[in-house]
Amino acid sequence: MALGGIRHIADDPSILAAISPTYGLSFLIHHGTPGLLALGAVFLAVTGAEALYADMGHFGRRPIRRAWVVLVLPSLLLNYLGQAALVLREPDAIQSPFYLLAPRPLLYPLLGLATLATIIASQALISGAFSLTSQAVRLGYFPRVTIVHTSWTEAGQVYLPEINAALMVGCLLLVLGFRSSSSLGAAYGIAVTGTMAVTSVLFYLVARHRWRWPVWRAGGLTALFLALDLAFLGANLVKVRAGGWVPLAIAAAVYVLLSTWKRGTELMRGLLARASVPFQPFLDRLAAEPPPRVAGTAVFLSATTEGVPPVLLHHLAHNKALHENVILLTVQTADEPEVSDTDRLKTELLVPGFHRVRARYGFMETPDVPAVVDHCCGIGIASELADTSYYVGRTRVLPSGPAPMAKWRKLLFGFLSRNARSAMEYFRIPPDRVVELGAQVEL
Repeated sequence: MALGGIRHIADDPSILAAISPTYGLSFLIHHGTPGLLALGAVFLAVTGAEALYADMGHFGRRPIRRAWVVLVLPSLLLNYLGQAALVLREPDAIQSPFYLLAPRPLLYPLLGLATLATIIASQALISGAFSLTSQAVRLGYFPRVTIVHTSWTEAGQVYLPEINAALMVGCLLLVLGFRSSSSLGAAYGIAVTGTMAVTSVLFYLVARHRWRWPVWRAGGLTALFLALDLAFLGANLVKVRAGGWVPLAIAAAVYVLLSTWKRGTELMRGLLARASVPFQPFLDRLAAEPPPRVAGTAVFLSATTEGVPPVLLHHLAHNKALHENVILLTVQTADEPEVSDTDRLKTELLVPGFHRVRARYGFMETPDVPAVVDHCCGIGIASELADTSYYVGRTRVLPSGPAPMAKWRKLLFGFLSRNARSAMEYFRIPPDRVVELGAQVEL
């Protein structure tokens, strides 16, 4: 791309003066509103920068910064300057200045290069979608989905089949609906400018609450970023009717889905917590009428660390027996990406044969229940891993309860709950060691 630009810059070296921002400012000042609206088209020259967010999350700040400053930015500048020189010399080249930079015999190789570049950029965003979704699952904003780790050394390299299928369907619908890349420009401009504006707002929140910056420092930088972001976003908003409504509709749908799942999960946990039996009366009843104890270890997964898990009550009511060792296991997601091994587990002896275990994982880590139980075996809490049974609850949500939530959102939450991956698959529990007990909850 850089060589193609240099080839035409040599025909008119004065085009290098376009690097100065004074020409762009002069254009805005002298053309008023039309000049501002032209930013909507100008912005398409920097689309693709949003992929840097995803790449930075996988590779870190330093390699992205070096590649951008040393190679990518100079190459892009030379290419755009070459296109400008070509159009000034041959106005008819405005139809496709990028491809006309190359000599005629190199047209098809350049087309192949552009296709490969598109695939690479798309892969960065696809990987970003996988990472964001997996983190949203662990933070409780999205239903459990299949998470496949594709690397033994990099925790962030994951593949989500359900999200991949959804992206494929979405891409096909966009291609069929817009039919050309030029028609897709309106939707793409709003999507990218909206992403950058939201990122600036999130930067302020992180700077204030995570880095503890003062208001003037965080607000000053955010205002500088938003001045550019909102100018480009405003210029693109005039294209809402021309297709820009599509990313806005998709964003609204994703927000409704995330907020409904988060709110529904909180209401469900509150209902289960209020319905749970305090542990001490439960132990008193066991002491008064001790059930038969069988060899082995039973692990009961619980969403909270308070009271008796409903799945334990169901098991005892139906089977009239308990294992010699009982572990009440709660898996929690921390606000940080990773949790150190020293802070991973916390165990509490309730009574002989009953232990409560809390396992904490970062939002970039994948919970591994068998590994937790194996550790418990090592410290004498549980028997052999091969003699362990896992009990998980499967809850069916009914929208007829008094919970403060719109009925259509209750129905949506119930649909998401029914189609979420089971705890067995998500927590990597061997399927031949799992007992699922169902229950109905009126939300």
